[in-house]
Amino acid sequence: MQVSIKWLKDYVDIDGTAEEIADRLTMTGVPVERIVRADEGLEKVVTGRIEKITPHPDSDHLLVCQLNLGKEELTQIVTGASNVREGHIVPVAMVGSVLPDGKKISKGKLRGIPSNGMMCSAGELAINTEGLPEEQVHGIYILPEDTPIGIPAAVALGLDDVVLEFELTANRADCFSVIGIAREIAALTGKQLRFPTIEVKETAPESAAELAHIDIEAEELCRRFSARVLRDVKIAPSPAWIVDRLHGAGIRAINNVVDVTNFVMLELGQPLHAYDYDAVAGHSLTARRAHAGEHLHTLDDSERIAVGDELVIADSEKPAGLAGIMGGLESEITEGTRSVILEAASFHGPTIRRTARRIGLHSESSGRFERGVDETETVRAVTRAAQLLVEMGACTVAKGVIDVYPKHRMPTVLEFSARTVRERIGANIPGEWMASALRSLGFIVEEKGLETYRVAVPSWRGDVTLMEDIAEEVARLYGYDNIASRLPMGAVQQGRTSERQDFVDLMRETFAALGMTEELSFSFTSEKTFDKLGVPEDSVLRQAIPIMNPLTDEYPLIRTTLLTSVLENAARNVARKNMDLRLFDIAPVFFPKALPVTELAHEKLMVAGLITGRRNPIAWDTDNAQVDFYDMKGILERFLTAIGVQKYTVERGAHFAMHPGKTAFFKKGRDVIATLGEIHPTVAANFGIAQSVYVFEMEADTLLRYRKKKSTITALPKYPASTRDLAILVDAGLSTAEIERVIAKKGGKFFRGATLFDVYMGKQVEHGKKSMAFHLHFQSDDKTLTDEEVDAAFADILEAAQSQLHAQLRA
Repeated sequence: MQVSIKWLKDYVDIDGTAEEIADRLTMTGVPVERIVRADEGLEKVVTGRIEKITPHPDSDHLLVCQLNLGKEELTQIVTGASNVREGHIVPVAMVGSVLPDGKKISKGKLRGIPSNGMMCSAGELAINTEGLPEEQVHGIYILPEDTPIGIPAAVALGLDDVVLEFELTANRADCFSVIGIAREIAALTGKQLRFPTIEVKETAPESAAELAHIDIEAEELCRRFSARVLRDVKIAPSPAWIVDRLHGAGIRAINNVVDVTNFVMLELGQPLHAYDYDAVAGHSLTARRAHAGEHLHTLDDSERIAVGDELVIADSEKPAGLAGIMGGLESEITEGTRSVILEAASFHGPTIRRTARRIGLHSESSGRFERGVDETETVRAVTRAAQLLVEMGACTVAKGVIDVYPKHRMPTVLEFSARTVRERIGANIPGEWMASALRSLGFIVEEKGLETYRVAVPSWRGDVTLMEDIAEEVARLYGYDNIASRLPMGAVQQGRTSERQDFVDLMRETFAALGMTEELSFSFTSEKTFDKLGVPEDSVLRQAIPIMNPLTDEYPLIRTTLLTSVLENAARNVARKNMDLRLFDIAPVFFPKALPVTELAHEKLMVAGLITGRRNPIAWDTDNAQVDFYDMKGILERFLTAIGVQKYTVERGAHFAMHPGKTAFFKKGRDVIATLGEIHPTVAANFGIAQSVYVFEMEADTLLRYRKKKSTITALPKYPASTRDLAILVDAGLSTAEIERVIAKKGGKFFRGATLFDVYMGKQVEHGKKSMAFHLHFQSDDKTLTDEEVDAAFADILEAAQSQLHAQLRA
């Protein structure tokens, strides 16, 4: 947003310098990013009249001019321009000036004739050449005949102005207008704000309602829709004062109708659009949702195809404009336009933002709708535009305004006490001063009691909804630099991380030590990602929270699982030929308590990991073996040991995204502490990964609950261990965990563990069976075990395996 000081002075008296005004605005939360002086480089350029021209004695193309610069003596300047004549008034750069293009002017001689300055072209003055005669575009710029001589050229050219460039925050939509900025200046300086008188003579014989029809179908996306009809329109260039105002705001003048819509948008903050009345089918405009696949030819000569959620302004046959962003080419204002429908509306900001982002088309209008416009201004805006065009003699106006306003906006009413505001701000400000400050901003303040007030918030301040916002308004007008800094009072407490934070750090360090790389990902996902992951339609994972204003339309939901994040990152790496990956992520997922969301969602901190590709880095002494299920299982087992989770079981499991038979649950009692498995080939293909992928997912709080918080140190055994080998035939469907559970239960007090060292299924083993061989370890802390003690424990194990598992001992 940028606006000139000259334009601001139309509405409020400004006594201070531009720098002073910019500083005061910035200190009150309306930051001025830059101050641009339109006359920069023209400080020593003045107007002069050519009194006499003589040919150069030694040149056929040079002229010697004598110029009156408002001094007693004439100034001699030699020029090669052919478009100058005696009596012309021209801009003259005096000796010592530095022009906007960096050219330095000094005394000199041209073919022996002294020249004391330079007559300037439009390009050398950095002014707009549009509309100038060809001879002035490339030759000397000729000023009007009635231009005074000897005055600064910046004054004569209308460049004696200063432009303020603002970097406004999104919540201050009211300041995206000249009157909004002027209102702030008036409140800061105590000056009176001058509003333009908005009224128009309706001299056309017809009424607007007879000539046109407007309607709203998508009431949730368009709160108000207003229009006027202009007749006998004469398309012409705009007056110089409007061109200057637009130029100061960084907008190029086009023609009087379009320029007036831009002028009113900048003045009042309400975007407008002008339609060629005769090009609007049925002379009807409706604010509705676009139909999927519908075509719209916009003013930038681009053919756009709707996806179905855009808001469009449509005539009786087709879309005539992309609401709040850009109009349609067919209804463009042209030199042949004779009647115009002027439209102003209040559109749903998030919808405009989403559409503008998706098509990559942002405009001055869309930027204002995205931040929110004052819906009470639509009628004033179309009337103001009609008024300006009538004053230019550019049209007549049909009687009345067509205004569709289904649900009137109710004003926000707040109550506050001066005491509460003082306590929140930390400054002793009288209640009367607070009330006066708020009134200067347009708030209606009613005193209810001793320093207690009832405030009606003006329609243009949609950002003020709480008492805290009232306190902020008081503080910024009082001046943050006037509020004394004070150290907070309170008991000093040593800062430290929580147990949960320490645990998360431990998990990160452990995974890093296991050779894995942490990924950082956004907490966003989409229905398409759920589809690729194979999430069932009735799964709680699909109950994701929608984002009101997503950063991109590809990810409009908050994630409910980390598997989407690790798989998308893996797919991104694989697409770039980074095939060997070991990733982990520790991040939250979110589950709503109900949809639509009415309270804070439930947040779970999850841990996920992924491996794929080669087991070892490429080297001359390594093979090309790929990671498998047991690589991931080993990583998970070492991780659980490192963080202190012990005595868990591993069981077969089933997961919608994982391969049947290659999925396992790590369990403590009935609680699943980790899910591990190979991603199903179909799911991997959905993500564009053509190799085996292994993942796990865990809940951090469950791990924290089962971790062993205190470590015990045991002395190394003094006495030797004894081992026995147990080779048995068991059913092929029996899991190792089930066998080890039976062995451990019957192993006795000296049993220290079992290690599986062989599994065989082949010709020597009958169908439906498998051979499994275990090393059984026995050891005592206070003696050397005898063979009899070990054999007795071995016999108990074998008997339990035979009776409970129907195992057969292999010789």
